Amino acid sequence: MSARAILAVLSAAAALAAAAPAQAAPSELAAARAATAGFHHGHPGYSLLTDAAGVACIDKPGEGGMGVHYVNGALVADGKVNAATPELVVYEPLKNGGQRLVAAEYVVFQSDWDAAHDGAPELFGREFELVEAGNRYGLPAFYELHAWLWQHNPNGMFEDFNPRVTCAYG
Repeated sequence: MSARAILAVLSAAAALAAAAPAQAAPSELAAARAATAGFHHGHPGYSLLTDAAGVACIDKPGEGGMGVHYVNGALVADGKVNAATPELVVYEPLKNGGQRLVAAEYVVFQSDWDAAHDGAPELFGREFELVEAGNRYGLPAFYELHAWLWQHNPNGMFEDFNPRVTCAYG
């Protein structure tokens, strides 16, 4: 094989590796699913979260829904992230008035995290997204990561919005 052909193969391989999304650690995903499996029948210890306008079910036209969030304030305030202890559990409202567990969300305030770490938090091989102060919840800046553990998201397991989730019944 010529040097030019080897260089082309290496360049293509490098481009594919750079474009490939990070794979979630199977053990972290298993821990997250095991930890949230009990939330299919309720959300003890978690309280309804609404945005500053009082909206409980979050969606975005053209992108899909997040759903209704329930938050455990003590977990948000602990300054830690752990796949087995999501700070929020997320439900899709159903036509019959019920709710279906679709996701977990991991949240930590930026000030708490940055005081003890040099970079953004990571779980499942993914870096958290920074949500700046002045957000729809009226909260200080925070890092967040959605994990669509219980509803497939065709846009990706860790994307914020899921086109298969709707707030039509919320």
